[in-house]
Amino acid sequence: MGLLVIGVFCCSYMPWSDSGWTTLIDGTAGLDNWNRTGDANWRAVDGAVVADKGKGGLLVSKNSYKDFQIKAEFWADHTTNSGIYIRSTDPKNISSKSAYEVNIYDQAPRPEFSTGSIVNFARVTTMPKAGGKWNTFEITAKGSQLTVVLNGVQTVDIQHSQFAQGPIALQFSTGPKDCPGGVIKWRKVQIKPL
Repeated sequence: MGLLVIGVFCCSYMPWSDSGWTTLIDGTAGLDNWNRTGDANWRAVDGAVVADKGKGGLLVSKNSYKDFQIKAEFWADHTTNSGIYIRSTDPKNISSKSAYEVNIYDQAPRPEFSTGSIVNFARVTTMPKAGGKWNTFEITAKGSQLTVVLNGVQTVDIQHSQFAQGPIALQFSTGPKDCPGGVIKWRKVQIKPL
């Protein structure tokens, strides 16, 4: 019995514990948790939900969220233009003007809004790179407090209240002037209301 208690104690502090979390993507499972917009070729392949062709598109959550935490494992190519939109006020027209866009874009034309930033609202100073490897985002939105942690390093901590609630969306996009965008793979995406 003592071992059982120790096991429960240890697991409750693991960073990817499922307690209170809703899993939206787990390997190749979860495409049915999203509505699709655009023409990105979202599909389940090799243990992840993947897009690498099309002019752009989103997977939009079927539920709306106000205060929450997101944990997401993703793989991005060096040329990938992707991200996670949060608190999207217009689910049929999601952009960085109608939601907070937590960016995945190592080659962003405006480097201060590259990977780990919130486009138009929170710059990054260290310009972290996500290309060519698996990465982890931890995003928290509670009231006006927004924080982003990329691979264990905080990249954003701001107070902002323009967008209060809405669905989240996973992005596949092309680069500037319709340059081909690199592949984006989502291996695990979880959300927990706060």
